[in-house]
Amino acid sequence: MGFPKNFLWGGATAANQLEGGIFEGGRGLANVDVCPAGKDRSAVIAGHKKMLEMDESHSYPAAEAVDFYHHFREDIQLFAEMGFKVYRLSIAWTRIFPNGNEKEPNEEGLRFYEDIFKECRKYQIEPLVTISHFDCPIYLIQKYGGWKSREMIRFYLHLCQVLFTRYRDYVTRWLTFNEINMILHAPFMGAGIYFEEGEAKEQVKYQAAHHELVASALAVKMAHEINPKNKVGCMFAAGSAYPYTCRPEDVWEALLTDQENYFFVDVQARGYYPSYAVKRLQKNGVFPAVEPGDADILRANTVDFISFSYYNSRCIAAPGGEQEEAEGNLFRSARNPYLKYSEWGWPIDPTGLRITLNQVYDRYQKPLFIVENGLGALDEPDENGYVQDDYRIGYLREHIRAMKEAVEEDGVELMGYTSWAPVDLISASTGEMKKRYGFIYVDKQEDGSGTLKRTRKKSFYWYQRVIETNGEEL
Repeated sequence: MGFPKNFLWGGATAANQLEGGIFEGGRGLANVDVCPAGKDRSAVIAGHKKMLEMDESHSYPAAEAVDFYHHFREDIQLFAEMGFKVYRLSIAWTRIFPNGNEKEPNEEGLRFYEDIFKECRKYQIEPLVTISHFDCPIYLIQKYGGWKSREMIRFYLHLCQVLFTRYRDYVTRWLTFNEINMILHAPFMGAGIYFEEGEAKEQVKYQAAHHELVASALAVKMAHEINPKNKVGCMFAAGSAYPYTCRPEDVWEALLTDQENYFFVDVQARGYYPSYAVKRLQKNGVFPAVEPGDADILRANTVDFISFSYYNSRCIAAPGGEQEEAEGNLFRSARNPYLKYSEWGWPIDPTGLRITLNQVYDRYQKPLFIVENGLGALDEPDENGYVQDDYRIGYLREHIRAMKEAVEEDGVELMGYTSWAPVDLISASTGEMKKRYGFIYVDKQEDGSGTLKRTRKKSFYWYQRVIETNGEEL
């Protein structure tokens, strides 16, 4: 039985972690460009430290990244060699509108992505495009406060209109916002939000979230009107929350964590604020200001499919315990004693992916798409640049096996799988280059040195065979 014949195998990247060329082609500056490497990164991406420009005392890895801007033809050819059916990428908003609010788009930026889509078409690779992947123009942050302001909806929809119209012949699958729930954990990176002294942080985050949810719904409506073939998905950072013990307090805390995670998708897939969210937001005095008509917009324009990233499950203990903490995808949780951990301290839990797939599908009954999953590791190339990354193969093999069980045995409707990431790129959480995910090694070092030469890793050939056999040979 296995995966369906039309299963979409591929890889996923984000413009800000991959492209570089941030001062080329008329591009403007974005929030993700000014997130520095090093000790201040966490405070900046969380909105606690204001940084709206580059200074001499920090390094900014997004400036060059791995220079996909000049290497995209070579990289897409390598993706094709692996057999990709789909390539998930994001548009850099400031390549299209340098400030975010111009009337006319930047033609050079539009042409860059058109060239990418043409290159994909040459190899029969379908683009899956994220409209906003942690991307907000600096000008809109300075003038409006990023997604704090409802004005952002108008600027975002103008971007959508240009993309849906210009790329009508190339793209029919879209994601509105990447990991939309990250606005609660990394608000500057997620939505261009930094906090002023004394500002009510939770109120600000949920108000900004409401603006993004309305924008997402209106983008779904517009996509369907401009091209009836368009399918639009939401995207969230997933990973089931396990109770640390069977103490009811831990079980309850895990349930609350899952609800916080699902809140955005509940709105995007079901079309309304769930009752638990209404009660809690009202109780905490942080229910967002909602304009007349917003409820109708959300109800009438739900997503066609649900996509998510999965790196790890989470283990949740009630407050007051003394549990050892584990790292994770910008989430912290208690350390699960039954799991192994990556070099960055992230839990490795393939069965958790099967659990997550079942929970999400049970909850929404819409087609699912895993659009990020991978292992960040220290790769040591030999003298020829070759990396024997059996650890990455092992990680992916077990996760794909869990995926297969969810499809074959549990009846989950799964559209595709795009591994994070097909080529080494900058880590979003740490800004590091040494934390590598790719099937393709890029000669770029932590200090910015390197030739940018691309070399196939052992996992490249392994994934090539996985795709060739539609997941039968792992």
